[in-house]
Amino acid sequence: MRAISIPQARGRAAGFTLIEILIALAIFGILLAVGIPMMGNWLTSTKAAGATEFYAEGFRLARAQAVTHNAASRITLTENSTSGQYDWQVDICFPTPSEPCNDSDGTWSTATTVATGDPEGAAGFKSVVRSAATLPKTDVLQPTLRPAGATTVYFTPVGWVDTSVPARLTLLELAPSFAHAGEFPSTAVAITLAGMAAKCDPTRALPDSRACP
Repeated sequence: MRAISIPQARGRAAGFTLIEILIALAIFGILLAVGIPMMGNWLTSTKAAGATEFYAEGFRLARAQAVTHNAASRITLTENSTSGQYDWQVDICFPTPSEPCNDSDGTWSTATTVATGDPEGAAGFKSVVRSAATLPKTDVLQPTLRPAGATTVYFTPVGWVDTSVPARLTLLELAPSFAHAGEFPSTAVAITLAGMAAKCDPTRALPDSRACP
């Protein structure tokens, strides 16, 4: 019996044609054109949100140290030469009847020494310093201190803001620069008289609960 031969199905040649490669490259280019700016905006927005938390952490720490040590405390903001944002430092001081702790009196802790009168002696609290060098630069994120020029907040031993110290900082606002307007929202950290650091929206007005006090 003669064998019946079945013709082999002609398979598609392996690989891609030039047209398919060009189409794939075009699609890839479109995805890059759309995706890279969106990713850049997302990263910028994330860093801006991180900056708000960076400052809120400092205010919270200053209040916590006052309550923990039953001492006066303060947070001081200093402009960072790299980013233009503000480094912060938290110090404590133990007031006495003859030497109160305020902006002109008291022996405050430093980053290398403890405050005079610290019950723990040489093992006591040393100032905490945080650098803002890695925060977005001011050509991206603009900081505003309110009132203008105020760079410190002093806390009493019970954690309330020491209102006897003049020109105390009440609000730190972080807003996108003109070149980055609309890429991420403005945020702020307000320091209440009770010493609490509250994140708020400076673009909203009271009585909106999200507005800044």
